[in-house]
Amino acid sequence: MTLTRFGAKGIATMIIEESIDIHAPLPVVWRVFSAMEDWRSWNKVIENCCIISGDSMAENTCFTFQMRPYYLPIKVMPTITKCDPGKEVIWEGSRFGVRAVHTFIFEEKQDGVRLTSSETFRGPLLWLSKLIFIPGRLHRLTRQLMLAIKNQAEACTGDVKAN
Repeated sequence: MTLTRFGAKGIATMIIEESIDIHAPLPVVWRVFSAMEDWRSWNKVIENCCIISGDSMAENTCFTFQMRPYYLPIKVMPTITKCDPGKEVIWEGSRFGVRAVHTFIFEEKQDGVRLTSSETFRGPLLWLSKLIFIPGRLHRLTRQLMLAIKNQAEACTGDVKAN
């Protein structure tokens, strides 16, 4: 789901949400997600991930990565503001006058894990992103990331199922 709203003083809010069911135990899904140094081996959405300060997937860790909603990459430098291992991760950052908060929630289910990604963007320049189709492209990248996490976690358990 992608939702864009305009609030007070013309400041827009855009929310991108996506959930996926992963047929792997929570510890495996968490290990895949939290091992940032290994993302490059299975993740084609987030490129060149590098920890700037902190300890891997932990609160107050600052890291950089690149995404490609278009041909040219966009470099992002968020800080992890909450890390509850196996339950929730939140990272936040700003770029081009837009503030983003990205939340990942891990829900243990009987047959695996439901992973939910929710990213909220706010800023006066957000309206411009709609003109150049950024919301749809970011939603597509979110789906690709979630599917990559699913595929890697299931491959680690040998329980790959139809997507």
